[in-house]
Amino acid sequence: MDGWEFGRAVRRWRDRVTPESVGLPVGRRRRASGLRREELAALAGISTDYLTRLEQGRATTPSVQVVEALARALRLADPERDLLFRLAGHVTPGPDVVPSRITPSVQRMLDRLSHTPVAVFDASWTLVQANAAYDAVLGVTSAWRGLERNAVWRAITRYPSRVVHTPQEHAEHEARLVADLRLTASRYPADRTLRRLIRDLAAASPRFAELWDQPLATAPAAPSRRKTIEHPSVGRMTLDCDILLVRDDDLRIMVYTAEPATVDADRLELAVVLGTQELTV
Repeated sequence: MDGWEFGRAVRRWRDRVTPESVGLPVGRRRRASGLRREELAALAGISTDYLTRLEQGRATTPSVQVVEALARALRLADPERDLLFRLAGHVTPGPDVVPSRITPSVQRMLDRLSHTPVAVFDASWTLVQANAAYDAVLGVTSAWRGLERNAVWRAITRYPSRVVHTPQEHAEHEARLVADLRLTASRYPADRTLRRLIRDLAAASPRFAELWDQPLATAPAAPSRRKTIEHPSVGRMTLDCDILLVRDDDLRIMVYTAEPATVDADRLELAVVLGTQELTV
């Protein structure tokens, strides 16, 4: 890898991305028209310190996942994305790797839903992107690193969540996620990151190993589309949770909405307003 050229490319592309284009407030004290370093780091799910070292050529081995995250956050076109992978010393991920790329058409759809809680997961249930409204309602995701970004890991290890489940609902939730992960593993047997995730889950949880060994036919039915959220500022609300599948890109888009003119709708709107104000202070 040519660390200097990689860093130079990231800095150049960061300078051309306007805050408005990625849903960030402009602010009155902003000097540069492009993204601040800490803003790009948050969008890509990496630390500001690591991004600094990448841009200065002092970190020279970014993973495929980091390069993909930077390409996505920088809204790179396909030729630029391919160039960034080459500068990092990687081949652009092929069809044998779980895709995490958000195409421009999908990104445009997400941009139109900026006031609706939306999160995008790849086929391994690793978080690809969450918007500010999602963070406001479900909790801030920008600080999640590594396994924390994977929904199966979070469910299996009982990671704190604002979603309220009964013990039975949580057990069914775990079983659904593990069953879906098994199907993903069958589609991408050569993906080393996916294999490492499965090994980590098996090592961390006997429950995961038990579910992994169950016949797929015993997996529970589709989940309820109604989710109860315990929000620290506005209280409990019950929302519709729809998961949309982008088949060609193997992505899952999770969308939370509320029936209009209800208490839940009022609480959802207030949670988004309060949360996005806190995130932009």
